[in-house]
Amino acid sequence: MTDTTTLTERVEAALRTVRDPAADLSVFEAGFVENLTVEDGEVTVGMELTALDEGTSQGVVEATLRAVDDVAGVESVHVERAAPSSEGRASVEAFDRVVAVASAKGGVGKSTVATHLACSLAADAAVALFDADIHGPNVPTLLDVSGPVHSSEEGDPLPVRRDGMDVMSVGLMESGAPLAWRGAMAHDALSDLFENTAWRNDDVLVVDLPPGTGDVVLTTLQEVPVDGVVVVTTPFHAAVSDTERTVELFRDNDVPVLGAVVNMAEYVCDCCGEPNDLFAEDALDGLDAPVLAELPFARELQGRPDPGDVPAAVADLGERTLDALDDAGEVDVPDGAVDIRGAAPQERKERVRERFESLDAGERFVLVSDRDPTPVGGFLSRLAGEPPEAFEIEVRRATPDDWVLEAVR
Repeated sequence: MTDTTTLTERVEAALRTVRDPAADLSVFEAGFVENLTVEDGEVTVGMELTALDEGTSQGVVEATLRAVDDVAGVESVHVERAAPSSEGRASVEAFDRVVAVASAKGGVGKSTVATHLACSLAADAAVALFDADIHGPNVPTLLDVSGPVHSSEEGDPLPVRRDGMDVMSVGLMESGAPLAWRGAMAHDALSDLFENTAWRNDDVLVVDLPPGTGDVVLTTLQEVPVDGVVVVTTPFHAAVSDTERTVELFRDNDVPVLGAVVNMAEYVCDCCGEPNDLFAEDALDGLDAPVLAELPFARELQGRPDPGDVPAAVADLGERTLDALDDAGEVDVPDGAVDIRGAAPQERKERVRERFESLDAGERFVLVSDRDPTPVGGFLSRLAGEPPEAFEIEVRRATPDDWVLEAVR
């Protein structure tokens, strides 16, 4: 008697050869296969083909029948037309917290950080890791997990489990295959996985975003309730500069930036144990986000982490991220700062004037505002009777809704 699991795998492999002629995707990639049952050589494929015209859908059904019927061990095959299911769908909204991991550039270690962050959090929480990097899904390799992805009784894709941690990735659907999806195709594929994955864990979801600020990143911000984002960069000046723009993108979309992970910050010599900076000491100047961790260029971070057991360099990353989540949306107002949030325009000006004129030369002036306070610099220069260039003024966006201005009298 043929082993059912082995036969199921062969049937799934055969189905991956059946293509949607319009999009040149397999029936799995196109989302046509709603469910699959294999029992004693009898195969039933539930397919949802309402997006196709009648002629095309009939061709897909016939191609499916031929492909599965040729599989050794299959005695009969039947295709059932399934209606799209609207009940029982899993949702990312079930998670207590959703943390995205992003980077402005590829190759800075974003997926490595996302994987280690999830594994760090898994020591104390029921964690799931979603690999949304649809063009370069590396999470399966980093965690040494593989498909096939099976379905729940409702037909929803079930995440792969790794030591109690849920993992879902497009790379599990098409292991080893190049992914060249773009535009609406990438949007639909990602949205389907976000909406329908039948997560078992529901404490924290870590989302590994693709690099840059393209369609997939914007889709995530629109469709997933992201509570905060961790940005990953190296201390290389070009990477830091691009990361600053990524930070602004998230804040413009009302997503709190929890902090930055600086990867490859130093190299420790194997021979003498001496740490060596790989980049300039002032490379992070201008990065408007707190640093959650500075990771060395080390072999221990190049291996495969285990949920709940990570290298010492990232052991505290999960805790620091959760602490940042607790403080997200709040700004620490220093003693003596002028807080003009919510104040009327004339009251704002009077508060600034009163505080600034009370300071002695060389004392620090701090302003907290609910709008960009950059124009206040000109007002301060007029109060002091000095040209604007005589002031060292720093403006930073502390949260999506709060700015801080600092200057010296």
